[in-house]
Amino acid sequence: MAKELFGTDGIRGIPGTPPLDDATLYATGRSLGRYLKREHGSARVLIGTDTRESGPHIASVLAAGLSQAGTTVSFAGVITTPGVACLVRRNDFQAGVVISASHNPFQDNGVKLFSHAGMKFPDAIEAELEADIFKHRGEPPPRNPPRLSADESLDAEYLEFLRKKVIPGAKLRGLRIVLDCANGAAYKLGPELFRALGGDVVAMSVSPDGRNINAGCGSLHLEGLQKRVVQEKAQLGVAFDGDADRALFVCETGKVVNGDGVLLAVARFLKSQNKLKGNRVVATSMSNLGLERALAKEDIALAHHLSR
Repeated sequence: MAKELFGTDGIRGIPGTPPLDDATLYATGRSLGRYLKREHGSARVLIGTDTRESGPHIASVLAAGLSQAGTTVSFAGVITTPGVACLVRRNDFQAGVVISASHNPFQDNGVKLFSHAGMKFPDAIEAELEADIFKHRGEPPPRNPPRLSADESLDAEYLEFLRKKVIPGAKLRGLRIVLDCANGAAYKLGPELFRALGGDVVAMSVSPDGRNINAGCGSLHLEGLQKRVVQEKAQLGVAFDGDADRALFVCETGKVVNGDGVLLAVARFLKSQNKLKGNRVVATSMSNLGLERALAKEDIALAHHLSR
């Protein structure tokens, strides 16, 4: 049976209207909590949001539903989607919830659910959750759910994790880098990370007001970043989307470096460090023959993965 609530990126909509009305959100929290309790006996869930003004209320209603089902809730506050997925895997959380509509404008929002593996739940489990949500969403949600207080240590833990994942020799000292953080989830984390790695960082779109996420900035609007990279005589520009699960790059001339260019650069570097396993790169069917030929000149093989 086709799902009605869960799409490719979770539950999306306009806050205050189905499926992001309080009744459905409360039922979603309760259904997820009941499922986790049944599967694990006890359950902890991590919630994070991007910078949309609707995020804190959605988080509070979901948390109320989770708590009613006997689930312990932790709140990371504003954090990236990969941050929630990472922290769920690294800690004793049975699930994670990201409240974001990614690259969409602030009027939209969404709820993404992650399993303990840091991946979306399988379709069968989403269908099971959806059936339970429809069954219980007629139950009245709390009128004024308490606002959640962010645990800042979670953000710090993710930042430290990223710092430790940098390949030795890939330090950024001496490089001038422009970051466009889309007034979104990476507005603090992005500049902190690149500065911690030694980069001379120029930060753009780092003043979120709840409504300016993705507004003429970030990965959907690269024009400002391209101009700023040239003006600042920077060596690199990076643009994130609203929840920072996407990054696009600009070189020192202001030209956009596409995905194939990124794969080629990373493959060359990893090979130079003897860290490219099997001298092999896996790409989707979107990558073209040019990448394959460029890699072949470096004695690197390209394998295509057909993503669905």
